[in-house]
Amino acid sequence: MENIIGIDMGGTTIKGGLIEGESMVRQVSADTQAQVGGDVTLNILKGVIRQLKNNNTKAIGIGVPSVVDKNKGIVYNVQNIKYWEEVHLKDLLEAEFNIPVYIDNDANCFAYGEKIFGKGRDFKNFVGVTLGTGVGGGIIQNNHLLLDSNCGSGEFGEIPYLDSILEDYCGSSFFVRTANMTGYEAAIKAKEGDLEAIRVYNEYGLHLSMLVKIIILIIDPETIIFGGSIAKSFDLFEKSMYENLKDFPYPNSIEKIKILTSDLHDIGILGAGALCID
Repeated sequence: MENIIGIDMGGTTIKGGLIEGESMVRQVSADTQAQVGGDVTLNILKGVIRQLKNNNTKAIGIGVPSVVDKNKGIVYNVQNIKYWEEVHLKDLLEAEFNIPVYIDNDANCFAYGEKIFGKGRDFKNFVGVTLGTGVGGGIIQNNHLLLDSNCGSGEFGEIPYLDSILEDYCGSSFFVRTANMTGYEAAIKAKEGDLEAIRVYNEYGLHLSMLVKIIILIIDPETIIFGGSIAKSFDLFEKSMYENLKDFPYPNSIEKIKILTSDLHDIGILGAGALCID
């Protein structure tokens, strides 16, 4: 059976999976060695691919936390990986493995992974947003990723907000800065009834409502699908988020839009693999 490889290129770990149909049949991972970077990290990536590739592998998809020239397959300024300011990754890997390689940033991979494998299959137009260390998004229009010029669309976390940017209020640093704990620690305490942790998540919902408003005003999608570590605690900030959407100037848009959370495991790998699927 033909298969594809999906690679989630993280600053700490490179995760890869062999995907047949809609199932991941094998998974491997390796330390990125990001502090060394350069050819060392490249060779680790090649090693992960070698462990997965077989005679039935038709393509490789890679998601990276960076800006990508998607046509040429060049990645720029990869976050947290030393000496990866400009890497002609597509050319290097296609020369090594002799099969097509597709590359995009990790937020776009999340959105397209949802389109191919997840809840996004039910929608032609939606936005996928990852809520974690960073806050990034991918935009699906007419069943395909939005064609942009520099792979920069959907970077909602970089939008100026209050005294900083949205990422500082909708990403994991919000909990550290506000409550001196991680989002996971705050979630545990909130579920145990801790009033301060509950208050922090209510405040988080307020800030997230601003992100939702911006997405609706600019893109007006059918749905927004949240993923990432913070989205797992959606029940803790959902009420506050909707409460703070009541002042939106077009209430009909709030009534219509569906706000969902991803339930896919290993979405980074699946999303990268989805790049190989037209």
